[in-house]
Amino acid sequence: MSTPPVRTSLRVVAALAAVLGLGTGVYYVGRVPQHSGSAVVDRPAAMPAQPGDPMPAITLPDVEGKPVDFARFGGRPLLINVWASWCGPCVEEMPMLAAFAAAQAADGVQVVGLAIDTPDGVRDFLDRVPVTYPIVIEQPAPDDASVRLGNAQGLLPYTVLVDADGKIVKQKLGPFAEGEVERWVDSTDQRSVSTAGAPATAR
Repeated sequence: MSTPPVRTSLRVVAALAAVLGLGTGVYYVGRVPQHSGSAVVDRPAAMPAQPGDPMPAITLPDVEGKPVDFARFGGRPLLINVWASWCGPCVEEMPMLAAFAAAQAADGVQVVGLAIDTPDGVRDFLDRVPVTYPIVIEQPAPDDASVRLGNAQGLLPYTVLVDADGKIVKQKLGPFAEGEVERWVDSTDQRSVSTAGAPATAR
């Protein structure tokens, strides 16, 4: 079966970014233009959120195509991890995120994976590397959920921490090191964007 053209183009962009040194271990997610006939419609980019802003309204399909409204996670902290199946650093940090999610109490931090990927790519990956936390899927766009959550640079992995009141507390570009997830979540007094240790991947 041939590789979907969007996925192929994203891999090409990722490879070029790696060659050009656009953030070691940080992957750039290429934006896919929307077409109307033969004309390209360049939609304006969304305004990226900052720490202290309310989390934008997000509803995206899960791996089965069923809509997931992020409002359903309200009332408890939420860790949103933006990833892709072709992003090496994203894949490497997933076991840490899975272990963190499994250790949470009923009122603890809810982990959600937001895949900037194709449904087939995500399903194939999860068949090989299953995780227990919810996964939703979106195609890259100038106003996708990743951008609205503050990922203005379009790099992966990207993680956002939202408090129980629905306010964005922290944003992190790049993968977590071993044992870092717990420390990062617990140090909620640090309300600025964290880019420490960013090896990240091109979207």
